Amino acid sequence: MKTWDVIIVGAGIIGLSLARELQKSGAKLLVVERGEPGREASSAAAGMLVDAPDETLPALQLLASASARMHPEFVHELQDESGVNVDLRDQGTIVLTRDENPTATPKTSLTPENLAQLEPSIRDVKLCAVLLKERSVDPRALTSAALKAVRHRGVDISSGTTVTDLLLTNGKVSGVVTEKSQYYAPVVVNCAGAWAGTFASHRFPTRPVRGQMLAVIGGPKLQHVVRSPEVYLVPRTNGRILIGSTVEEAGYNKRTDRETIQRLHHAAVRLVPAMAQARILEDWAGLRPGTPDNLPILGATSTPGYFVAAGHFRDGILLTPVTALLMAQVICGRRQEFDITAFSPARFSSETTAA
Repeated sequence: MKTWDVIIVGAGIIGLSLARELQKSGAKLLVVERGEPGREASSAAAGMLVDAPDETLPALQLLASASARMHPEFVHELQDESGVNVDLRDQGTIVLTRDENPTATPKTSLTPENLAQLEPSIRDVKLCAVLLKERSVDPRALTSAALKAVRHRGVDISSGTTVTDLLLTNGKVSGVVTEKSQYYAPVVVNCAGAWAGTFASHRFPTRPVRGQMLAVIGGPKLQHVVRSPEVYLVPRTNGRILIGSTVEEAGYNKRTDRETIQRLHHAAVRLVPAMAQARILEDWAGLRPGTPDNLPILGATSTPGYFVAAGHFRDGILLTPVTALLMAQVICGRRQEFDITAFSPARFSSETTAA
């Protein structure tokens, strides 16, 4: 009977990055994914590494800032191990806001003349503008790099297999049950994103929150990420521009709505008229993993050997490096660099354990 040291449920960017971090300590790992690795929320994200106090929940700010600082080295390592260009961009973000005194830092207030110099394709803006020192990354390339890196490191991956519950022996984790078989390990980490709460027992109040987006090409050459109250635009080095996004309670429905996509496109054109000349490449919807308090679930559960790293909502890409580091420290019993008590699974009374 084959066994592993750790089983990770979910092959999104969180699960893959944690697998890589644990493998550095010599752990033998299996990642079990219900679909195709990296094809859910991780590949649907825009990739903005938002580190702004007025856009981040206070409880998350310390982790968000730390993780934003970790991204360049994290990306560098993944690119070295995988050979995949992740397209980490550091030109910054222009935020257009109705607030005349935005609290986001570090920032530079922009006059209309400054804005026109930085992004001449933005027209007739009646909003206040600031320039933030933020980065962005291509989540699809990031996830592809992480997948190649963990495979190179010898991590086993089982895809197309849905974990339905935990295996327990004398009250302790001994593996997982899937639709097809059972896998054995004394440690299981739930990184299943929007599906993290679907085990038969040991439930958590995670839920899917749909976000619809589209991508265009052939329009203006934006250098900066642009965020306005109506829409955001995220340029890629290859000329693509992502336009997003919605926040919808639609269950596990990943279909896009034509009127919604048109509304986003029209909002982008109002902001950048030259966008009307761009060609729409694709549209899609992703399911963000939400929680009742919009904070992630990180740490050990009341069941020995069972851990959770899920519920990152809109910050999964941003929080990936710090989540992988902290969860590896928790699982390996090492000193934690940050206090994650506020994100403990114990805060939800709905957590249940199998008899």
